[in-house]
Amino acid sequence: MSQTAAGRPVRIDLRSDTVTRPTEAMREAMARAPVGDDVYGDDPSVRALEERTAAVLGKEAAVYTPSGTMSNQIAIRCQTEPGDLVLAEQRAHAYLVESGGPAALSGATVVGLPGRRGVFTGEQVRASVHEPHFMVPGVCGPPARLVAVENTHNGAGGAVWPLTAIRDTAGTARELGLGTHLDGARLWHAAAATGIPERDYAAPFDTVSVCFSKALGAPMGSCLAGSAPMIARARRFRQLFGGGFRQAGIVAAGALHALNRHRARLVEDHRRARRLAEGLAELPGLELDPDDVETNIVRFRTPGVNAFRLAEDLLDQGVAVLPASRGAMRVIPHLWITDDDIEEAIAAFARARKHVIPA
Repeated sequence: MSQTAAGRPVRIDLRSDTVTRPTEAMREAMARAPVGDDVYGDDPSVRALEERTAAVLGKEAAVYTPSGTMSNQIAIRCQTEPGDLVLAEQRAHAYLVESGGPAALSGATVVGLPGRRGVFTGEQVRASVHEPHFMVPGVCGPPARLVAVENTHNGAGGAVWPLTAIRDTAGTARELGLGTHLDGARLWHAAAATGIPERDYAAPFDTVSVCFSKALGAPMGSCLAGSAPMIARARRFRQLFGGGFRQAGIVAAGALHALNRHRARLVEDHRRARRLAEGLAELPGLELDPDDVETNIVRFRTPGVNAFRLAEDLLDQGVAVLPASRGAMRVIPHLWITDDDIEEAIAAFARARKHVIPA
């Protein structure tokens, strides 16, 4: 019982796939990693991770960053100027869960587009861009500059963007002269669910962010990939945002180990998430459709129960979950969750549901 949540012991931690711990093989790779000062470009383990990530994504170059949030915000800063508009889905992580980063770090405003399961269309992008006319001063409105897509989409329950939708949206952006960014924190899960290589999803985008500390179970870090000039610019903003590493090879080696060895097993997370959704859907007071679970994220509403109280009761049973609000919840199977854990979690939900007060 080595995990804790809110200072309390936990047997089964379903709050996020960020709670994973390194495997023994990953720890061994980290312990053996050659290191150097990465700000000087001297860390061979960091360079190896960046080169491997760029190759997987089909891009010229990549830069290692401390977090997915920093990677996303660097991408926005690289492709905008203060006062510009960023078009993203209204529940996008870079918009809602990164502490107002676009405004604070880039001076950019995010326009949240309504999506269907996190997916918006090229036509929505076109409608959001000012149409020039000689009778309308073009300098008055803030210029749209960047379109950001999130795949898989966390807020939409780990939904996968269809490749046709990506090509439509990114193609429209390019036609309109806008930059494109893919928040691919869980892109690995999209590839595992569909069999479509990550590089195919990444191809239409100027920048792509991928995370190693979620789906792949590494201790920390993300990479931002793109063209060589774009990534050279990104290194400047990584330093500006306080993300310059020294001997980062110790953690980069863990990320490289995960990138090379943990992607194939992600289908296990999907299978367990589907089983968890099926079990929860049978309980009164919980509202979800198991067919909506495409990857490892299960989001559901709790119209018959107070989600905060439900989470507290589950924590008393040693099961940690994430209440998104008084009436909604999220659970995520990951590297350290077993089939037995899923069945025990379903049973814990059933016990908690019997005596938690209504919402």
